[in-house]
Formats: sequence, structure tokens, C-alpha cells
Amino acid sequence: MRTTRTALTALLAGGALALTACGGSGFSDDDATTDPGTTTDEGGELTVLIGSSGDAETDAVNAAVAAWAEESGSDATVTVASDLPQQLSQGFAAGSPPDVFYVGTDNLAAYAANGSLLAYGDQLSNVDDFYPALVDNFTSGGKLYCAPKDFSTLALVINTDAWTAAGLTDAEIPTDWAGLADVAARLTTGEQVGLTFGPEYQRVGVFMAQAGGGLVSDDGATAVADSPENAEALTFVQQMLRDGALAFPSAIDSGWGGEAFGTGRAAMTIEGNWIVGALRNDFPDVKYQVVELPAGPAGQGTLQFTNCWGIATDSANQAAALDLVEFLTSTDQQAGFADAFGVMPSVQSAAEDFRSSYPEMTAFLDSADFAVGMPTAQGANDVIGDFNGQIEGLADADVAAMLASVQTNLQAVLDSQG
Repeated sequence: MRTTRTALTALLAGGALALTACGGSGFSDDDATTDPGTTTDEGGELTVLIGSSGDAETDAVNAAVAAWAEESGSDATVTVASDLPQQLSQGFAAGSPPDVFYVGTDNLAAYAANGSLLAYGDQLSNVDDFYPALVDNFTSGGKLYCAPKDFSTLALVINTDAWTAAGLTDAEIPTDWAGLADVAARLTTGEQVGLTFGPEYQRVGVFMAQAGGGLVSDDGATAVADSPENAEALTFVQQMLRDGALAFPSAIDSGWGGEAFGTGRAAMTIEGNWIVGALRNDFPDVKYQVVELPAGPAGQGTLQFTNCWGIATDSANQAAALDLVEFLTSTDQQAGFADAFGVMPSVQSAAEDFRSSYPEMTAFLDSADFAVGMPTAQGANDVIGDFNGQIEGLADADVAAMLASVQTNLQAVLDSQG
């Protein structure tokens, strides 16, 4: 099996919606839909700006870009941003942005709206290889703006020693909410809680999806936070908190779900595939298995987190940039990134190799079939941040009032999109 060094910090940031939207660049809609195939590369060296999680990711991207440069005969340099949104905003405002750069789902709408981001997706020869849900994440106004770089999903992680000690068997791995509540209660002891995850939409949202709810309608125009489905989901989580079978990490002296799980303060957690590397590095003696999240009233559901490779509208190197992106999202290169820093490939052609190389992560990859992305409307991340603050007090909260406030704030954001 290949050795993977998982980059925890940046992957957690993907769940935290840390990036903010940049200001306008002054480019026109016509500029934003320029065909890269007709662009003359007169800008010289290709510049790539990334928001790296650490040395493993930086080294992998540098090696990949260097390999492309040698193959293509073009010069290219990679810069690691200290503050990616700020540096991109400055570059756009000055008319000298990097040619290629990371873009999060929370920044897509802003960059697309102000013309900073080239809509090059349909120019990709491998466009049909990306997971459809990832394509949806980076589509705005009917245009695929950028190629998904990689992605993560959430699954249920179980401490197998605690599971056995509680008298549980594989037959009792939960497949529905009732089963989850039951095993969480049976796993709860004086020393550990049955289940933990962070007090945020980026975790609680899986239950909303499983109930048939969510925050935004399929067409992205209407807030649907104040729905019976979402109320049912939050009420279920609230009851588990009140029963003591679920505790947020801070309540059990932990910084995040992976820490609580690794230290034995929790027997199960809902986390993303980054936890595999974290456990290997920090808690190597913990025995565990990863399974798909149990279904809710509407079926299975999970959340996914992703970034894409953006190309600047103002780049003089668009053809070279497109060629680089195709190289970086090729099947072999996606497998290389998985080796280097633990991400899951965004192309379906790399799936079988990933499953055979990382059997412990199969549940994360298989969850792509029922995963939903984060809202991409400009300003939605601010609403979610406020929602997260309310989720911290969910045990004693008025669920209906909580969802009503999210509904009002989110609809205002969507109405402002113009």
C-alpha cells in the first residue's frame, strides 16, 4: 500500500468556510468567457498561487508543475500564499493576478460575478471524468468555471475496540438514525461519549441532507432552511445531545472530533478523510473502521468539500494555464496527489486505484454518490458562520427560531445576487 501524508490543517479549513469573497476586478462578462484555445501566450512564465496545508502538499504541487514545465517546455513557478483571498484580491485589482490558483466554493460566485475568473470548464478534454456533484459546485450561471482539484466527504468513524467492548457486532453498524442513536447510547460510558462531531453546519448538515433538507434550493435561488425536514434533523441531533450519547468536542476537552476520537474520549465521530492521516500520525495505536453515514428519513446523505483550479481572466497565459490544469487533473497526477497528501481524486477514472491503494478510505470515496456541496452564493459563508454560532447551543435551542433566522438571513443574501 502506498504511504500517505495527510494534510490536516487545510482540509479542516475546507469545512470551516474560512475564505472570504474578494472585491470587483472590473472585467467584463465577455472577458470572463474568453476561449483559452484562442489566447496567445505572451505573458512569459506561468504563475501558480496555492493555499497549501503544509510541506507535503507544497512539495507535491511543485513536483507536478515542474514535471509539466519540463514536458511542455514552458516555465512555471508555484507560490504558497500566506493569505490566499487577500493576495488574489490584490492581484485582480492590480490587473496582474496569478495565472492559475486555488478557488474554494465559497469564493466562486464572487470571482465569477466580478469577471475575475475564466469560465474554461467546457474546454477541458477530461470534463466528463469529474464527479457530477463536483461539477455542480463550480458551475455558475450555467458555466463550469474551473476544474475540481480534489475533494473530501464525511463518514462515520468507529473505534473497533470500544465497539467490541460494548458487545456490538458488524450486524449492528448503524444504517439509519435509530440505529445510530442506539449504538451511540451503548458506547457511552463514564470515560467516553458514544458520538462526537463539531458544532457546525459542516457536520450537522449531513443530518439535514439525510432528512431531505438543506439550505438552498436546487436552482440556488431560494433559501429552504426553514423546512420541516431541517427541523426534524436538528431535533434528532438535539435529542442525542440531551440524552448524553452525543457531545461536541469542546464539552469533552477536545479541539475537534478527530482529537476526541483519538484520545478515546469518543467512540465514534463524523469526520472527513483527513482523519485517516491524523490518526496515523498522532494516534497510531487506535484501531478503527470507516463506514458510510446511516440513512435518514429521505435516504443517505453527506457533505463534500472541494477546491478547484482557477484561471484568471486577465492572464496572458490562458492556453498554457489550461494545459497545466489538464495535466494536474489527469488520472495519474490525481493518484500522485492522493499519495502525497491524502486527498481524494476528483476524477472518476482514478477511483478504482484509490480504493485498492487505500481500502480504509473506501467509505469516503463511495459517499461521493450521495454527497452534496456547500452553498456557493456570495455571502452564504457569513450566514453559515452565524448558524454555526447558534449550533453550539443546540441542546437548549429553539430549533424553529434558529432555522427561521437562517432562512431570513440566507434569503436576503440570495436576493442580493441580482
